[in-house]
Amino acid sequence: MKKKLIAMFLVASMAMTMLAGCKVSTSKDSDGKDGGETEGADITVLTDEELEGREEITMWFWGAEPYAQEAMKEILVDKYNASQDEYQLVVEFRPSVDSDMTTALAADQGPDIVYGSGPAFVMPLVEAGKLENLDAYSEQYGWEDKILQPYYESGTVNGNLYSLVNGVSTMGVFYNKKVLEDNGWEVPTTIEEMEAIMDEALEKGMYASVTGNKGWQPVNENYGSLFLTHIAGPETMYKVLTGEESWVNDDVKAAIQKSKDWWDKGYLAGDDYVNLNFSESLQLLSEEKAPFFIGPSIAFQWAASYFTDDKEENIAFIPFPATEQVPETTYTLGAACTLSINANAEQSHKDEAAKIIDMMMNAEFMQEMTAAWPGYWGTPLKDLSAVDTSEMGYLSSEFVSVVQSVSDAVNQGNFGYYDNVFFPADTQTRIVNIDEVWYDTTTVDDYVQSLEDAFAEEFEKGLVPPIPAPAMK
Repeated sequence: MKKKLIAMFLVASMAMTMLAGCKVSTSKDSDGKDGGETEGADITVLTDEELEGREEITMWFWGAEPYAQEAMKEILVDKYNASQDEYQLVVEFRPSVDSDMTTALAADQGPDIVYGSGPAFVMPLVEAGKLENLDAYSEQYGWEDKILQPYYESGTVNGNLYSLVNGVSTMGVFYNKKVLEDNGWEVPTTIEEMEAIMDEALEKGMYASVTGNKGWQPVNENYGSLFLTHIAGPETMYKVLTGEESWVNDDVKAAIQKSKDWWDKGYLAGDDYVNLNFSESLQLLSEEKAPFFIGPSIAFQWAASYFTDDKEENIAFIPFPATEQVPETTYTLGAACTLSINANAEQSHKDEAAKIIDMMMNAEFMQEMTAAWPGYWGTPLKDLSAVDTSEMGYLSSEFVSVVQSVSDAVNQGNFGYYDNVFFPADTQTRIVNIDEVWYDTTTVDDYVQSLEDAFAEEFEKGLVPPIPAPAMK
């Protein structure tokens, strides 16, 4: 009875547990000449007609842009298919992958390799018995030894592994070098310096920063997670997420209030916040209409469309500037997506799925994919020294530098918690709805109480992912 109720819960609520920027609607312009792609109205399928006699190992993925699909075909699909002669990997790119996945899994169907929009997506699936325990595969492939501990632990439930984060994503600040240079602005190292630049930008008729939630409300959670890390602070949030302290505390209230202050000052693209998506925001940044784009590091993949030719090296990325509460370089730990195995797959398919996931969890794969597809495949490895950037383009090498910096910070304990990795589903939904405070439909006090109410219920049910401890100050 419990599993039936959880399955019903999956279909009803899990669509909200997505990482902003992971789901992208793309137009299908392919004429199919290469024979490697077949398309439905909303789905692109990578398959190989020459391998029709082989058993298919299936994987669903989000609706990535055509260049990214081609990179996955060449670097993952073709390599796996050439490595043996019994199976072929078939990848379906689905713009509605999250809802498709939860519906299919609830019916004991779905692909062999399960895409998830972060560890928060995974726990209800585990509770419903939909995902395979990966402990044996972890031992076989040595995953625990090579993956950064907070990311490895985020995929565990009750000490057992059920998912692996495919790539590091962190919140930070993209900036246009030329805009800063032309206006005599230094790269900010403190929040006060950044706010001063944004004030001057507004006075000059520019945007203070460009980001927006057009068509995708969960962009809001970027700011919720960012300010909880840098204003409330990692130590406070660790205590909150482990149940040691209530959400109703002055540090959390200060973080939510800071997001409200930024909204009121027009720092979040002003009235255009609801009219801009990531692509449009990055285009404005490339056109020198703003000094900053505040967003996730995975946005490098869309920057590639606008920072081209002589503009390519105008963009750079920095961690969120120091605050009084968090003076050290500190990163909010997010995830591009998670990879799991369908518990209802055939055993031979599970074994092959694990082999394919392992192909994606090494430095060679990260290097090849990042060279072709910057911003997404920042594999959370403890040791990234084998990743060679000498042959990469500017954006790809810059992204690798970001991932290396995150890895260094994690090893020092300087990290905070992105909601799609570390918050349970209903609490994450409340973070997405932080705009209730921005629009004055609720007060900071009432909103924080709603976080406490949602979290307390989920904490009692054991739905909170493992919370790694940051460095305690």
